[in-house]
Amino acid sequence: MCGIVGYIGQQEAAPLLLKGLQRLEYRGYDSAGIAVQHGGRCEGVGATGEVLGAMNDVLGVRCDEKGMEDDAGVRVVKRKGNVASLGKALAGSNGAVSGATMGIGHTRWATHGDPSDRNAHPHMSADGSIALIHNGIIENHAALRVELGKHGYEFVSDTDSEVLVHLIDHLWKSIPFMNFEGAVREALSIVDGAYGICVISSREPDKLLVARNGSPLVIGVGDGEYFVASDAAPIVEHTRRVVYLSDGEMGVITRDGYTVKSIGNIVCEKGLTELDFDLEEIEKAGFEHFMLKEIFEQPEVMQDVMRGRVRLDEGRIQLGGIADQLERLREAKRIVICACGTSWHAGLIGEYLIEEFARIPVEVDYASEFRYRSPIVGPGDVMIVISQSGETADTLAALRLAKEKGAMVVGICNVVGSTIARETDCGMYTHAGPEIGVASTKAFTAQVIVLTMLALALSKDRTMTDGEVMDALRCLNDLPERVKRILDYNGEIQSIAEEYKDARNFLYLGRGYNFPVALEGALKLKEISYIHAEGYPAAEMKHGPIALIDEEMPVVVIAPKDDTYQKVLSNIQEVKARGGRVIAIATEGDEEIRELADHVMYVPEGKAFMMPLLTVIPLQLLSYYVATLRGCDVDRPRNLAKSVTVE
Repeated sequence: MCGIVGYIGQQEAAPLLLKGLQRLEYRGYDSAGIAVQHGGRCEGVGATGEVLGAMNDVLGVRCDEKGMEDDAGVRVVKRKGNVASLGKALAGSNGAVSGATMGIGHTRWATHGDPSDRNAHPHMSADGSIALIHNGIIENHAALRVELGKHGYEFVSDTDSEVLVHLIDHLWKSIPFMNFEGAVREALSIVDGAYGICVISSREPDKLLVARNGSPLVIGVGDGEYFVASDAAPIVEHTRRVVYLSDGEMGVITRDGYTVKSIGNIVCEKGLTELDFDLEEIEKAGFEHFMLKEIFEQPEVMQDVMRGRVRLDEGRIQLGGIADQLERLREAKRIVICACGTSWHAGLIGEYLIEEFARIPVEVDYASEFRYRSPIVGPGDVMIVISQSGETADTLAALRLAKEKGAMVVGICNVVGSTIARETDCGMYTHAGPEIGVASTKAFTAQVIVLTMLALALSKDRTMTDGEVMDALRCLNDLPERVKRILDYNGEIQSIAEEYKDARNFLYLGRGYNFPVALEGALKLKEISYIHAEGYPAAEMKHGPIALIDEEMPVVVIAPKDDTYQKVLSNIQEVKARGGRVIAIATEGDEEIRELADHVMYVPEGKAFMMPLLTVIPLQLLSYYVATLRGCDVDRPRNLAKSVTVE
């Protein structure tokens, strides 16, 4: 997700903000920007035509040639690219942000609108008096954009975040006796979705407002100065005393102190927390590798993917990206899913989900093979293409061929503004956040959740009863907590990896929904540990792979208690009869399988359709620990790239 920093105190703000953004850049971002509060004039900036041109090109301020007046007093510099690009822009701004001792900064990862200067944060009100930075997604931004347009507001970006700054401005100006804090509070009561925001305004200078709902924010308490950030990375070098905001809370920070209130304006008593880590540990948030960090992020990512989409109170799925095409999707005579690698495995699970829930025939193709086999596809068909980056060359080629033949194409990807997002008829973003580790983990689970939501949306009022849909929604809602329980077994999984780190081959077995998980588990091990591994349907073991089994070849068997449980137990017995060693993934409380397997990794009980989202977690951890114990660079495995943009 995006990064937030803020400062109010006696030090110069711009260098602190820039360094704070650098602390957050470990995630990778597409743009960055800062806003500082100066007061009423553009101090230290000459009124030459050259400087005015630079101001227009670089800064989001309103100045004229008569003394460079800036009625707003808020100065913004923002740039597409990384924080280094922002640093160059600041260096070329003729000192326009120097001298300010209060400001906010942001690193953006695009969700609404392509990566560009105009879509970068901070966003400003029309008169330049309010600057806002925002993490999260405003779900009702489209309706608010229309309503604000009726009041004369014009939008200069494609973002949902700009809607929020104009809404604050409108409420502040239109409601009698309204103040800054009240306008922000009122705006937050109107918007739907997730947010972590930081706002400043020249109308009430020397006040910094922050608020959180689903997107983390922390306030750092220094000696006569205060810091704000989306995590503690930019704060720890300045102070170890912090206050963590909870959902529904708002911080009002001045030079004299801070107050935390609820969005409903009730003061909240918040204790200080002492940070207990060193600066050197936080580039990966305390994790040794990005991959491990991203594995542990999955409960939060799952919440982000479902936020605003799983409407438990209404008993339905809301997928805004395909809402206008939903009936056409439901009427499809056939769905073809095209993807590569991990996304292809997610597509296989999608086949099971859509056929079970919506009763629409589904085929899954490797995108790299699709256009070379003279495929039969045309009007009446729907193709779903899945890609983390949205730029996978083979998947793009399949997409274009399907469109040429008249099929409707739906995209599932993680990068806003990517080619797949632009070229599909409609689609859904996974909102998994940037995934730095080359071996995909959280992107896979995000894709599977999107496919699950799609299957449920297609089934509504068609093949499933309201009760069945509600039961499935409850399962999804409970999913993040169940994944947290699996992550608690982290130490046990590491111990298992120690025993098998020197193996030269692995076999992964699963049935039903867990067969694609077996493929994914094998792929993860291959990618980062360089151990040969293969995934198979458990029943197919007897048709060849059984010849390979001996004490030197570990067999990972995915065996939750479902309709195929007894048959999978028989497969385990066949492995043991040949001297094989078995690592089982089983349902919590299953003691029968403990008697058969050499090692067991447990997952919480759940319905069959949600098991892939549980059983894949221990496989990710097993792969990670085997690889690290072998001394492999799990974040940058050899010969692999994060986004494959060539055939």
